[in-house]
Amino acid sequence: MSQVETKLKLTQVGRVVVQVTDRERALDFYVGMLGLEKVVDVSMGPGAWWIEVAVAGAPTTIALTPPRPPADVAEGVETGIILDTTDVEADHAALKAAGADVDAEITRYGAPVPPMFWVRDPDGNSLTVVQPNR
Repeated sequence: MSQVETKLKLTQVGRVVVQVTDRERALDFYVGMLGLEKVVDVSMGPGAWWIEVAVAGAPTTIALTPPRPPADVAEGVETGIILDTTDVEADHAALKAAGADVDAEITRYGAPVPPMFWVRDPDGNSLTVVQPNR
């Protein structure tokens, strides 16, 4: 055990940040398309905001923020965010039918890796939807 580890009081991963260029378009995607709940929405001055969305009842949130200067442009990234589902087939079909930018097919690597697909927000940030093998 490291010396730092014994002094830290960390309890959980509280939130992850995804940079987006347009708050309303991001809310349409994360709340309207994915069905996440908006739990925080604070203006921080002209062109600045802090929004947090979450799966209902989940402690970890996704913080949606504008790009940080000097870039002021969100570059689509692989966020590393994985959303668990109980029905990967139904979610893939629903998002595809709703016009979301989703993979054409569900990826199936075979056991023990669960079936999954990627969905991208309007800024090109990708999230993975996975049906855990439980």
